Amino acid sequence: MATDISDLKRTPLFELHQELGGRMVPFAGYAMPVQYDGIIGEHHWTRDRAGLFDVSHMGQRILSAPDHETAAKALERLAPGDFQGLKAGRQRYTFLLLDNGGIVDDFMVARLAGEEDEGRLFMVFNAARKEIDDDYVRERLPDGVTLEAVEDRALLALQGPAAAEVLSGLCPEVADLTFMQAARAEIRLGDGHSANVHLSRSGYTGEDGFEISVSADEAEALARALLAHEEVKPIGLGARDSLRLEAGLPLYGHDIDETTSPVEAGLRFAIAKARRERGDFPGAGRILAELSDGPSRRLVGLKPSGRAPVREAAQILGASDSVIGEVTSGGFGPTVGGPVAMGYVDRAYADPGTELHLAGRRGAEPAEVAPLPFVPHCYHRPKSGAKQ
Repeated sequence: MATDISDLKRTPLFELHQELGGRMVPFAGYAMPVQYDGIIGEHHWTRDRAGLFDVSHMGQRILSAPDHETAAKALERLAPGDFQGLKAGRQRYTFLLLDNGGIVDDFMVARLAGEEDEGRLFMVFNAARKEIDDDYVRERLPDGVTLEAVEDRALLALQGPAAAEVLSGLCPEVADLTFMQAARAEIRLGDGHSANVHLSRSGYTGEDGFEISVSADEAEALARALLAHEEVKPIGLGARDSLRLEAGLPLYGHDIDETTSPVEAGLRFAIAKARRERGDFPGAGRILAELSDGPSRRLVGLKPSGRAPVREAAQILGASDSVIGEVTSGGFGPTVGGPVAMGYVDRAYADPGTELHLAGRRGAEPAEVAPLPFVPHCYHRPKSGAKQ
């Protein structure tokens, strides 16, 4: 039965998805392509070449203040990063926190380097959380600092080992960017036309890649310019999920939520050293205690011994079939060549190699704790000793 998408929001690339044969499904209130030619093929294409993802449903936001210090201090009231020390042209991963240490949302924040960007921080929220995030942030901003929803721009992600070569053919300066750098740039679209964009080099697949924020009315032309390259194919949400799962990257609403802390989720790297010392962020009591003593549970990788994928909410069983946790994400890992999953377990069972059982449809099946990520990250990091 065909899915009714008539009442859903549409991104600027909706018609292009249909033209390319995308199978459209509801996702976070939008009609989004789950696949084109098949999830496994699209997964392998991204790992081997370059995949183009439409992520325009995500929430692009601008936090504005009279100067960078004011903007950074305002964000530091909500998130545990060192944003005062964020240099122009850099991006960081962080999260909004509740007073109990739970995660409201995880997001990226960039400080662009143009004169017009002084006092402005560019942020990207998760699609299903962006309205919640807006309310949370605005209620806590001091006078003189504002949060603006950017509604007139699309967001594309080009991911895979060929991404840099493809994009540098249209925008040579991107070749100089390294992991977690951000910049304004001009991308050639053909026929003498170009698009002014802001882009970053990171990615939600574990592969090298770029996120490109572009005017909505130029999004289709940009997508077509990228898809004209023989190394690029459109990729749907299905492969996006299998790629991020193999990369061990958490998905909000599944692996992290308002009950999980960053330490439990293995995200302590995003809690800046200076912020740990000051303890001046929401939930610091719980989070600092977990950093010191260890959390009572941890998010771990899981590798079932069989061939059948284990799905979300499956119970994780320890000795004597005691329930020690729950699967938060699971599926087939095409690069791994078998099922993979993530879930929270009591810390006594969190060491790699620990033998467990997962309660699936066919009863309890053997599995073991596996190191994350399942597939090594291939981000384009600066050479040792290079200045950032």
